[in-house]
Amino acid sequence: MGDTTVPTMGFRGVRSSKFRHVFGSPTKRDRCYDNVKITKNAHDSKFCAANPKFVAIVTEVAGGGAFLVLPIDKTGRAEMNLPKVTGHRGPVLDLAWNPFNDNMIASCSDDCTIKLWYIPDEGLKQNLNEWLVDLQGHQRRVAYIEWHPTAENILLSAGFDFLIIVWNISKGEASSVIDCHPDIIYSMSFNRDGSLLATTCKDKILRIIDPRSGNVLQEGLCHGGSKASKVVYLGDTGRVFSSGFSRFSDRQWAVWSQDDLSKPLRMENIDSSSGVLFPYYDHDAKMAYLAGKGDGSIRYYEIVDESPWCHYLNQFLSGFPQRGLGVMPKRGVNVYQCEIFRFYKLHATKNTCEPISMIVPRKSEQFQEDLYPDTAAPTPSLTGEEWLAGKNRNPILISLKSGMIARTHKPVLYKSRDHQLITADRNNERKFVFISQETKADYREQHHDSDDCNEKNENYGSKFQRIRQAWGTMTTQATTNNAPSGVMLCDIVTDRKSVV
Repeated sequence: MGDTTVPTMGFRGVRSSKFRHVFGSPTKRDRCYDNVKITKNAHDSKFCAANPKFVAIVTEVAGGGAFLVLPIDKTGRAEMNLPKVTGHRGPVLDLAWNPFNDNMIASCSDDCTIKLWYIPDEGLKQNLNEWLVDLQGHQRRVAYIEWHPTAENILLSAGFDFLIIVWNISKGEASSVIDCHPDIIYSMSFNRDGSLLATTCKDKILRIIDPRSGNVLQEGLCHGGSKASKVVYLGDTGRVFSSGFSRFSDRQWAVWSQDDLSKPLRMENIDSSSGVLFPYYDHDAKMAYLAGKGDGSIRYYEIVDESPWCHYLNQFLSGFPQRGLGVMPKRGVNVYQCEIFRFYKLHATKNTCEPISMIVPRKSEQFQEDLYPDTAAPTPSLTGEEWLAGKNRNPILISLKSGMIARTHKPVLYKSRDHQLITADRNNERKFVFISQETKADYREQHHDSDDCNEKNENYGSKFQRIRQAWGTMTTQATTNNAPSGVMLCDIVTDRKSVV
Protein backbone atom coordinates (compact mmCIF):
# COMPACT_ATOMS: atom_id res chain seq x y z
CA MET A 1 0.00 0.00 0.00
CA GLY A 2 1.17 3.54 -0.73
CA ASP A 3 2.26 5.89 1.97
CA THR A 4 -0.52 8.35 2.92
CA THR A 5 0.16 11.36 5.08
CA VAL A 6 -2.62 12.95 7.08
CA PRO A 7 -2.25 16.71 7.42
CA THR A 8 -2.21 17.82 11.03
CA MET A 9 -3.35 21.16 12.41
CA GLY A 10 -1.69 22.67 15.43
CA PHE A 11 -3.97 23.13 18.44
CA ARG A 12 -4.35 26.84 18.95
CA GLY A 13 -5.81 26.50 22.44
CA VAL A 14 -7.71 29.19 24.32
CA ARG A 15 -6.49 32.76 24.32
CA SER A 16 -5.03 33.69 27.67
CA SER A 17 -6.70 36.68 29.31
CA LYS A 18 -7.27 37.72 32.92
CA PHE A 19 -10.61 39.28 31.88
CA ARG A 20 -12.12 36.18 30.26
CA HIS A 21 -14.42 35.55 33.23
CA VAL A 22 -15.55 39.09 34.01
CA PHE A 23 -19.19 39.12 35.06
CA GLY A 24 -21.79 41.77 35.84
CA SER A 25 -23.17 41.87 39.36
CA PRO A 26 -26.41 43.85 39.88
CA THR A 27 -26.84 45.54 43.24
CA LYS A 28 -29.44 44.42 45.76
CA ARG A 29 -32.69 46.38 45.90
CA ASP A 30 -31.83 48.19 49.13
CA ARG A 31 -28.58 49.52 47.55
CA CYS A 32 -30.36 50.96 44.51
CA TYR A 33 -31.78 54.46 44.10
CA ASP A 34 -35.53 53.93 44.06
CA ASN A 35 -38.53 56.18 43.46
CA VAL A 36 -36.61 58.47 41.07
CA LYS A 37 -38.74 59.95 38.27
CA ILE A 38 -36.36 59.35 35.37
CA THR A 39 -36.81 61.50 32.28
CA LYS A 40 -38.68 60.06 29.32
CA ASN A 41 -36.88 62.28 26.80
CA ALA A 42 -36.11 60.46 23.53
CA HIS A 43 -32.75 62.22 23.09
CA ASP A 44 -29.79 59.84 22.62
CA SER A 45 -27.95 60.68 25.83
CA LYS A 46 -26.86 58.90 29.01
CA PHE A 47 -29.03 61.08 31.35
CA CYS A 48 -26.86 60.04 34.30
CA ALA A 49 -23.43 60.98 35.65
CA ALA A 50 -21.57 59.68 38.71
CA ASN A 51 -18.41 60.34 40.70
CA PRO A 52 -17.13 59.11 44.10
CA LYS A 53 -19.35 61.64 45.90
CA PHE A 54 -22.62 61.98 43.98
CA VAL A 55 -24.85 60.49 41.34
CA ALA A 56 -26.85 62.88 39.14
CA ILE A 57 -29.98 61.83 37.25
CA VAL A 58 -32.09 63.83 34.78
CA THR A 59 -35.70 63.79 36.01
CA GLU A 60 -39.11 64.26 34.46
CA VAL A 61 -40.65 67.62 35.33
CA ALA A 62 -43.75 69.47 34.21
CA GLY A 63 -41.97 72.57 32.90
CA GLY A 64 -38.38 73.58 32.28
CA GLY A 65 -35.56 71.19 33.07
CA ALA A 66 -34.23 69.69 36.29
CA PHE A 67 -31.97 66.95 37.53
CA LEU A 68 -31.51 65.20 40.84
CA VAL A 69 -28.21 64.99 42.73
CA LEU A 70 -27.94 62.29 45.41
CA PRO A 71 -25.01 61.51 47.71
CA ILE A 72 -23.46 58.28 46.52
CA ASP A 73 -24.28 56.44 49.78
CA LYS A 74 -27.87 57.70 50.04
CA THR A 75 -29.48 54.59 48.58
CA GLY A 76 -32.95 53.13 49.05
CA ARG A 77 -36.30 54.76 48.43
CA ALA A 78 -36.00 58.48 47.72
CA GLU A 79 -38.43 60.97 49.18
CA MET A 80 -41.12 62.37 46.93
CA ASN A 81 -40.07 66.03 47.17
CA LEU A 82 -36.30 65.76 47.10
CA PRO A 83 -34.50 69.04 46.22
CA LYS A 84 -33.45 69.29 42.59
CA VAL A 85 -31.17 71.43 40.47
CA THR A 86 -33.51 73.73 38.58
CA GLY A 87 -32.75 76.76 36.46
CA HIS A 88 -32.89 75.54 32.86
CA ARG A 89 -35.89 76.76 30.89
CA GLY A 90 -35.94 73.60 28.75
CA PRO A 91 -35.35 69.86 29.30
CA VAL A 92 -31.85 68.89 30.41
CA LEU A 93 -30.16 66.79 27.71
CA ASP A 94 -26.74 65.88 29.15
CA LEU A 95 -24.75 65.95 32.41
CA ALA A 96 -21.02 65.75 33.14
CA TRP A 97 -19.10 66.01 36.43
CA ASN A 98 -15.88 67.99 36.47
CA PRO A 99 -13.09 65.33 36.58
CA PHE A 100 -10.99 67.60 38.87
CA ASN A 101 -13.72 68.83 41.21
CA ASP A 102 -16.27 66.36 42.56
CA ASN A 103 -18.58 69.20 43.61
CA MET A 104 -18.94 70.85 40.19
CA ILE A 105 -21.30 69.58 37.50
CA ALA A 106 -22.12 70.89 34.04
CA SER A 107 -25.52 70.55 32.37
CA CYS A 108 -26.79 71.43 28.91
CA SER A 109 -30.35 71.95 27.83
CA ASP A 110 -32.96 72.64 25.21
CA ASP A 111 -32.73 76.32 26.15
CA CYS A 112 -29.40 76.65 24.21
CA THR A 113 -27.29 77.15 27.37
CA ILE A 114 -24.68 75.28 29.40
CA LYS A 115 -24.74 75.88 33.15
CA LEU A 116 -22.20 75.04 35.85
CA TRP A 117 -23.39 74.19 39.34
CA TYR A 118 -21.68 73.76 42.71
CA ILE A 119 -23.05 70.96 44.90
CA PRO A 120 -22.15 71.10 48.63
CA ASP A 121 -20.67 67.99 50.26
CA GLU A 122 -23.79 67.31 52.30
CA GLY A 123 -26.00 67.42 49.20
CA LEU A 124 -28.91 69.72 48.43
CA LYS A 125 -31.19 70.95 51.21
CA GLN A 126 -33.45 72.92 48.87
CA ASN A 127 -33.92 73.45 45.16
CA LEU A 128 -30.79 74.90 43.57
CA ASN A 129 -31.50 77.57 40.97
CA GLU A 130 -28.37 79.72 41.30
CA TRP A 131 -25.65 78.62 38.91
CA LEU A 132 -21.96 79.46 38.95
CA VAL A 133 -21.58 80.22 35.24
CA ASP A 134 -24.07 80.47 32.40
CA LEU A 135 -22.43 79.77 29.02
CA GLN A 136 -24.37 81.16 26.07
CA GLY A 137 -23.17 80.80 22.49
CA HIS A 138 -25.26 78.16 20.73
CA GLN A 139 -28.18 79.19 18.57
CA ARG A 140 -30.01 75.89 18.96
CA ARG A 141 -30.31 73.32 21.74
CA VAL A 142 -27.11 71.89 23.20
CA ALA A 143 -26.96 68.12 22.88
CA TYR A 144 -23.67 66.96 24.46
CA ILE A 145 -20.92 68.24 26.76
CA GLU A 146 -17.45 66.85 27.40
CA TRP A 147 -14.74 67.88 29.90
CA HIS A 148 -11.09 67.97 28.89
CA PRO A 149 -9.27 64.96 30.46
CA THR A 150 -6.08 66.77 31.56
CA ALA A 151 -6.57 70.56 31.34
CA GLU A 152 -8.44 72.45 34.02
CA ASN A 153 -11.52 74.55 33.22
CA ILE A 154 -11.84 73.42 29.57
CA LEU A 155 -15.30 72.25 28.49
CA LEU A 156 -16.62 71.32 25.03
CA SER A 157 -20.26 71.53 23.96
CA ALA A 158 -21.95 70.25 20.80
CA GLY A 159 -25.22 71.77 19.66
CA PHE A 160 -27.90 71.25 17.04
CA ASP A 161 -26.49 74.31 15.26
CA PHE A 162 -23.71 71.96 14.00
CA LEU A 163 -21.07 73.73 16.15
CA ILE A 164 -18.64 72.53 18.82
CA ILE A 165 -17.62 75.34 21.17
CA VAL A 166 -14.48 75.17 23.33
CA TRP A 167 -15.19 77.00 26.60
CA ASN A 168 -12.74 78.41 29.13
CA ILE A 169 -15.05 78.32 32.14
CA SER A 170 -12.65 80.21 34.41
CA LYS A 171 -13.40 83.28 32.28
CA GLY A 172 -16.89 82.22 31.24
CA GLU A 173 -16.20 82.70 27.55
CA ALA A 174 -15.71 80.72 24.35
CA SER A 175 -12.08 80.19 23.36
CA SER A 176 -12.78 78.83 19.88
CA VAL A 177 -15.54 77.40 17.70
CA ILE A 178 -15.20 74.21 15.62
CA ASP A 179 -17.30 74.63 12.49
CA CYS A 180 -16.59 71.62 10.27
CA HIS A 181 -19.79 69.58 10.56
CA PRO A 182 -22.54 70.02 7.95
CA ASP A 183 -25.17 68.25 10.04
CA ILE A 184 -26.13 67.20 13.59
CA ILE A 185 -23.25 65.96 15.76
CA TYR A 186 -23.94 62.59 17.38
CA SER A 187 -20.96 62.20 19.74
CA MET A 188 -17.45 63.40 20.59
CA SER A 189 -14.54 61.95 22.54
CA PHE A 190 -11.06 63.10 23.60
CA ASN A 191 -7.93 60.98 23.40
CA ARG A 192 -5.81 60.31 26.49
CA ASP A 193 -4.03 63.68 26.69
CA GLY A 194 -6.80 65.75 25.11
CA SER A 195 -4.80 66.73 22.02
CA LEU A 196 -7.26 65.12 19.55
CA LEU A 197 -11.04 64.92 19.30
CA ALA A 198 -13.06 62.23 17.52
CA THR A 199 -16.62 63.01 16.37
CA THR A 200 -19.49 61.31 14.55
CA CYS A 201 -22.09 63.19 12.58
CA LYS A 202 -25.39 62.65 10.79
CA ASP A 203 -23.51 62.86 7.46
CA LYS A 204 -22.05 59.40 8.39
CA ILE A 205 -18.48 60.75 8.51
CA LEU A 206 -16.05 59.96 11.33
CA ARG A 207 -13.62 62.84 11.94
CA ILE A 208 -10.39 63.33 13.89
CA ILE A 209 -10.10 67.02 14.79
CA ASP A 210 -7.51 69.27 16.40
CA PRO A 211 -9.73 70.80 19.13
CA ARG A 212 -7.62 73.97 19.44
CA SER A 213 -7.52 74.99 15.80
CA GLY A 214 -10.65 73.18 14.59
CA ASN A 215 -8.78 71.62 11.67
CA VAL A 216 -9.93 68.21 10.44
CA LEU A 217 -6.89 65.91 10.47
CA GLN A 218 -8.59 62.75 9.18
CA GLU A 219 -12.07 61.81 8.02
CA GLY A 220 -13.77 58.80 6.50
CA LEU A 221 -17.10 57.09 6.01
CA CYS A 222 -18.17 55.53 9.31
CA HIS A 223 -21.32 53.37 9.56
CA GLY A 224 -23.66 53.40 6.57
CA GLY A 225 -26.96 53.36 8.46
CA SER A 226 -29.19 56.38 8.95
CA LYS A 227 -29.47 56.08 12.75
CA ALA A 228 -27.10 57.62 15.26
CA SER A 229 -23.51 56.41 15.52
CA LYS A 230 -21.26 56.91 18.55
CA VAL A 231 -17.49 56.98 19.03
CA VAL A 232 -15.04 56.69 21.92
CA TYR A 233 -11.26 57.17 21.81
CA LEU A 234 -9.24 54.12 22.92
CA GLY A 235 -6.95 56.10 25.21
CA ASP A 236 -3.42 56.62 23.88
CA THR A 237 -3.45 53.64 21.51
CA GLY A 238 -4.03 55.81 18.42
CA ARG A 239 -7.31 54.02 17.67
CA VAL A 240 -11.01 54.79 18.08
CA PHE A 241 -13.98 52.49 18.72
CA SER A 242 -17.31 53.28 17.06
CA SER A 243 -20.81 51.83 17.12
CA GLY A 244 -23.64 52.36 14.68
CA PHE A 245 -25.83 50.76 12.04
CA SER A 246 -25.20 49.21 8.63
CA ARG A 247 -27.15 50.09 5.50
CA PHE A 248 -29.42 47.13 6.30
CA SER A 249 -30.06 48.44 9.87
CA ASP A 250 -27.84 45.85 11.54
CA ARG A 251 -26.09 47.12 14.65
CA GLN A 252 -22.31 46.97 14.37
CA TRP A 253 -19.06 48.11 15.95
CA ALA A 254 -15.73 49.00 14.37
CA VAL A 255 -12.11 49.78 15.33
CA TRP A 256 -10.31 52.51 13.39
CA SER A 257 -6.79 53.89 13.21
CA GLN A 258 -6.66 57.63 13.82
CA ASP A 259 -4.11 57.97 11.01
CA ASP A 260 -6.26 56.33 8.32
CA LEU A 261 -10.06 56.45 8.37
CA SER A 262 -10.49 55.24 4.79
CA LYS A 263 -11.36 51.76 6.07
CA PRO A 264 -11.78 50.20 9.52
CA LEU A 265 -9.21 47.89 11.07
CA ARG A 266 -12.14 45.62 11.91
CA MET A 267 -15.93 45.84 11.70
CA GLU A 268 -18.44 43.31 13.06
CA ASN A 269 -22.23 43.06 13.01
CA ILE A 270 -23.97 42.40 16.32
CA ASP A 271 -27.73 42.00 15.81
CA SER A 272 -30.76 43.63 14.20
CA SER A 273 -32.14 45.54 17.19
CA SER A 274 -33.13 49.18 16.84
CA GLY A 275 -31.65 50.72 20.01
CA VAL A 276 -28.67 53.08 19.71
CA LEU A 277 -25.45 51.56 21.06
CA PHE A 278 -23.36 53.58 23.53
CA PRO A 279 -19.64 52.68 23.72
CA TYR A 280 -17.58 53.00 26.93
CA TYR A 281 -13.85 52.43 27.37
CA ASP A 282 -11.78 51.47 30.41
CA HIS A 283 -8.20 52.51 29.65
CA ASP A 284 -6.70 50.73 32.68
CA ALA A 285 -8.20 47.33 31.85
CA LYS A 286 -8.19 47.89 28.04
CA MET A 287 -11.84 46.89 27.84
CA ALA A 288 -14.68 48.33 25.75
CA TYR A 289 -18.37 48.07 26.69
CA LEU A 290 -21.43 48.36 24.45
CA ALA A 291 -24.83 49.11 25.96
CA GLY A 292 -27.91 49.63 23.81
CA LYS A 293 -30.70 52.03 24.66
CA GLY A 294 -33.79 49.91 25.29
CA ASP A 295 -31.68 46.77 25.71
CA GLY A 296 -31.26 44.80 28.90
CA SER A 297 -27.74 43.64 28.07
CA ILE A 298 -24.22 45.06 28.23
CA ARG A 299 -21.59 43.49 25.95
CA TYR A 300 -17.92 43.80 26.75
CA TYR A 301 -14.75 43.30 24.71
CA GLU A 302 -11.02 43.25 25.29
CA ILE A 303 -8.92 45.64 23.20
CA VAL A 304 -5.51 44.39 21.99
CA ASP A 305 -2.68 46.06 20.05
CA GLU A 306 -2.65 43.62 17.13
CA SER A 307 -5.09 42.00 14.75
CA PRO A 308 -7.97 41.21 15.33
CA TRP A 309 -7.81 44.34 17.62
CA CYS A 310 -10.88 43.42 19.66
CA HIS A 311 -11.98 40.16 21.33
CA TYR A 312 -15.54 39.49 22.47
CA LEU A 313 -15.62 38.41 26.12
CA ASN A 314 -19.21 38.06 27.31
CA GLN A 315 -22.37 39.99 28.05
CA PHE A 316 -24.36 40.95 31.10
CA LEU A 317 -28.00 39.97 30.61
CA SER A 318 -30.99 41.52 32.33
CA GLY A 319 -34.72 41.36 31.81
CA PHE A 320 -35.17 45.11 32.37
CA PRO A 321 -34.38 47.56 29.55
CA GLN A 322 -32.21 50.61 30.21
CA ARG A 323 -32.92 54.23 29.33
CA GLY A 324 -29.40 55.46 30.05
CA LEU A 325 -26.16 54.55 31.80
CA GLY A 326 -23.80 56.55 33.97
CA VAL A 327 -20.23 55.46 34.74
CA MET A 328 -18.15 55.70 37.91
CA PRO A 329 -14.51 56.87 37.42
CA LYS A 330 -11.92 54.20 38.19
CA ARG A 331 -10.86 55.96 41.40
CA GLY A 332 -14.33 55.25 42.82
CA VAL A 333 -14.49 51.45 42.38
CA ASN A 334 -14.13 48.89 45.17
CA VAL A 335 -10.67 47.35 44.64
CA TYR A 336 -11.09 44.70 47.36
CA GLN A 337 -14.04 43.17 45.53
CA CYS A 338 -12.05 43.16 42.26
CA GLU A 339 -14.53 45.62 40.74
CA ILE A 340 -13.05 47.07 37.56
CA PHE A 341 -16.03 49.07 36.24
CA ARG A 342 -19.37 50.29 37.55
CA PHE A 343 -22.47 51.35 35.64
CA TYR A 344 -25.47 53.24 36.97
CA LYS A 345 -28.41 51.88 35.00
CA LEU A 346 -31.55 53.97 34.56
CA HIS A 347 -34.46 51.59 34.13
CA ALA A 348 -36.85 52.33 31.29
CA THR A 349 -39.87 50.63 32.87
CA LYS A 350 -39.55 51.63 36.53
CA ASN A 351 -38.26 54.54 38.59
CA THR A 352 -34.97 52.95 39.63
CA CYS A 353 -31.28 53.66 39.19
CA GLU A 354 -29.39 50.39 39.66
CA PRO A 355 -25.59 50.14 40.13
CA ILE A 356 -24.05 47.26 38.14
CA SER A 357 -20.50 46.18 39.05
CA MET A 358 -18.21 44.47 36.56
CA ILE A 359 -16.09 42.05 38.61
CA VAL A 360 -13.08 39.86 37.91
CA PRO A 361 -13.50 36.66 39.98
CA ARG A 362 -10.53 36.19 42.32
CA LYS A 363 -10.31 34.09 45.47
CA SER A 364 -7.90 36.40 47.26
CA GLU A 365 -9.21 39.52 48.97
CA GLN A 366 -5.85 41.26 48.70
CA PHE A 367 -5.14 44.13 46.32
CA GLN A 368 -4.64 42.79 42.79
CA GLU A 369 -1.86 44.84 41.22
CA ASP A 370 -2.35 43.32 37.76
CA LEU A 371 -5.98 44.53 37.67
CA TYR A 372 -5.34 48.04 38.93
CA PRO A 373 -2.46 49.95 37.31
CA ASP A 374 -2.08 53.57 38.33
CA THR A 375 -5.15 55.48 37.20
CA ALA A 376 -5.98 59.09 36.39
CA ALA A 377 -5.97 61.35 39.45
CA PRO A 378 -8.53 64.10 40.13
CA THR A 379 -5.77 66.68 39.59
CA PRO A 380 -5.25 68.58 36.34
CA SER A 381 -1.83 68.31 34.70
CA LEU A 382 -2.34 71.55 32.76
CA THR A 383 -4.09 74.85 33.23
CA GLY A 384 -6.61 75.84 30.63
CA GLU A 385 -4.38 78.65 29.39
CA GLU A 386 -1.42 76.27 28.94
CA TRP A 387 -3.50 73.86 26.89
CA LEU A 388 -4.93 76.64 24.73
CA ALA A 389 -1.34 77.84 24.15
CA GLY A 390 -0.44 74.43 22.66
CA LYS A 391 0.86 72.32 25.55
CA ASN A 392 -0.07 68.64 25.92
CA ARG A 393 0.49 66.51 28.99
CA ASN A 394 -0.65 63.05 30.04
CA PRO A 395 -2.91 62.69 33.09
CA ILE A 396 -1.43 62.65 36.58
CA LEU A 397 -1.64 59.10 37.94
CA ILE A 398 -2.42 57.77 41.41
CA SER A 399 -2.26 54.28 42.89
CA LEU A 400 -5.40 52.51 44.13
CA LYS A 401 -3.44 50.19 46.42
CA SER A 402 -4.48 51.96 49.62
CA GLY A 403 -8.11 51.09 48.91
CA MET A 404 -9.13 54.63 49.81
CA ILE A 405 -11.47 56.31 47.32
CA ALA A 406 -9.91 59.51 46.01
CA ARG A 407 -12.31 62.43 46.41
CA THR A 408 -11.82 66.15 45.99
CA HIS A 409 -13.09 69.17 47.90
CA LYS A 410 -12.45 72.44 46.09
CA PRO A 411 -14.71 75.37 46.97
CA VAL A 412 -15.52 77.49 43.92
CA LEU A 413 -16.18 81.22 43.81
CA TYR A 414 -17.37 83.19 40.78
CA LYS A 415 -16.43 86.87 40.61
CA SER A 416 -19.13 88.43 38.47
CA ARG A 417 -17.30 91.76 38.26
CA ASP A 418 -14.17 90.19 36.77
CA HIS A 419 -16.02 87.32 35.08
CA GLN A 420 -13.64 84.81 36.67
CA LEU A 421 -14.23 81.40 38.21
CA ILE A 422 -11.79 80.85 41.10
CA THR A 423 -11.12 77.37 42.46
CA ALA A 424 -9.36 76.92 45.80
CA ASP A 425 -6.73 74.28 45.02
CA ARG A 426 -3.05 73.54 45.33
CA ASN A 427 -0.62 75.24 42.97
CA ASN A 428 0.26 72.36 40.65
CA GLU A 429 3.02 74.22 38.84
CA ARG A 430 4.99 74.70 42.08
CA LYS A 431 4.51 71.03 42.87
CA PHE A 432 5.82 69.95 39.46
CA VAL A 433 8.85 72.26 39.82
CA PHE A 434 9.64 70.84 43.26
CA ILE A 435 9.33 67.21 42.06
CA SER A 436 11.53 67.86 39.03
CA GLN A 437 14.37 69.37 41.09
CA GLU A 438 17.44 67.19 41.59
CA THR A 439 18.35 66.32 45.17
CA LYS A 440 21.77 67.75 45.98
CA ALA A 441 23.75 65.79 48.57
CA ASP A 442 26.05 67.65 50.99
CA TYR A 443 29.30 65.67 51.48
CA ARG A 444 31.11 68.24 53.63
CA GLU A 445 32.70 66.89 56.77
CA GLN A 446 30.87 67.75 59.96
CA HIS A 447 32.75 68.69 63.17
CA HIS A 448 31.25 67.84 66.56
CA ASP A 449 32.43 68.00 70.14
CA SER A 450 33.32 64.68 71.73
CA ASP A 451 30.42 64.86 74.19
CA ASP A 452 27.95 65.53 71.42
CA CYS A 453 29.38 62.65 69.37
CA ASN A 454 29.07 60.23 72.29
CA GLU A 455 25.53 61.35 72.95
CA LYS A 456 24.64 60.97 69.26
CA ASN A 457 26.12 57.47 69.13
CA GLU A 458 24.12 56.45 72.18
CA ASN A 459 20.86 57.92 70.93
CA TYR A 460 21.38 57.37 67.20
CA GLY A 461 18.12 56.57 65.47
CA SER A 462 16.03 57.37 68.53
CA LYS A 463 12.87 59.38 68.15
CA PHE A 464 14.18 62.00 70.59
CA GLN A 465 17.36 62.55 68.58
CA ARG A 466 15.48 62.94 65.29
CA ILE A 467 13.13 65.52 66.82
CA ARG A 468 16.06 67.33 68.44
CA GLN A 469 17.82 67.63 65.09
CA ALA A 470 14.67 68.93 63.41
CA TRP A 471 13.90 71.49 66.13
CA GLY A 472 17.39 72.50 67.17
CA THR A 473 16.64 76.12 67.87
CA MET A 474 13.51 75.41 69.85
CA THR A 475 15.33 72.75 71.89
CA THR A 476 18.04 75.26 72.76
CA GLN A 477 15.48 77.71 74.09
CA ALA A 478 13.69 74.99 76.01
CA THR A 479 16.87 73.84 77.81
CA THR A 480 16.89 77.09 79.78
CA ASN A 481 13.99 75.71 81.81
CA ASN A 482 14.56 73.35 84.74
CA ALA A 483 11.92 70.86 83.64
CA PRO A 484 12.92 67.29 82.70
CA SER A 485 13.79 66.53 79.10
CA GLY A 486 10.64 64.52 78.49
CA VAL A 487 8.47 67.47 79.49
CA MET A 488 10.51 69.82 77.29
CA LEU A 489 9.97 67.53 74.32
CA CYS A 490 6.24 67.48 74.92
CA ASP A 491 6.16 71.28 75.13
CA ILE A 492 8.04 71.59 71.85
CA VAL A 493 5.65 69.32 69.97
CA THR A 494 2.57 70.91 71.54
CA ASP A 495 3.74 74.42 70.72
CA ARG A 496 4.49 73.44 67.19
CA LYS A 497 1.00 72.01 66.75
CA SER A 498 -0.56 75.16 68.16
CA VAL A 499 1.40 77.26 65.68
CA VAL A 500 0.18 75.15 62.79
